[in-house]
Amino acid sequence: MTLSNDVREIPRLFGDAVEQLGKLVRNEAQLAQAELTQKVTQAGIGAAYIAGAAMLAVPVLVLALIALALWLGQMGINPAVAHLIAAAVGLAVSVTLALVGKSYFTPANLTPKVTLRQVEKDVAAVKEMAR
Repeated sequence: MTLSNDVREIPRLFGDAVEQLGKLVRNEAQLAQAELTQKVTQAGIGAAYIAGAAMLAVPVLVLALIALALWLGQMGINPAVAHLIAAAVGLAVSVTLALVGKSYFTPANLTPKVTLRQVEKDVAAVKEMAR
């Protein structure tokens, strides 16, 4: 190839590079969308667990706490103290369920890690191509 042919190839090569960069950006956007959809689904699952736990736990806990208070009363504990102990047990169970559900909403669980890694790789590749 001559120098004049090389000079004419530069705009074509630049155009190809811009086209490839456009495709890369579109692919990254699709990846980000897919991963964010997955994270939203994961958050929805966490919310469903919390809601399910709340719905199922309420009647079960009420009956269990009443039974605990009655049993403590039969053991000779003052009925008021027995009911307070039963309430404390119910509170402990409720806090545990809430903390398990909350773990689904941590930033680490909701961060689109795959997309971020891929974008970092793509930036490194573009920098390498630019040299």
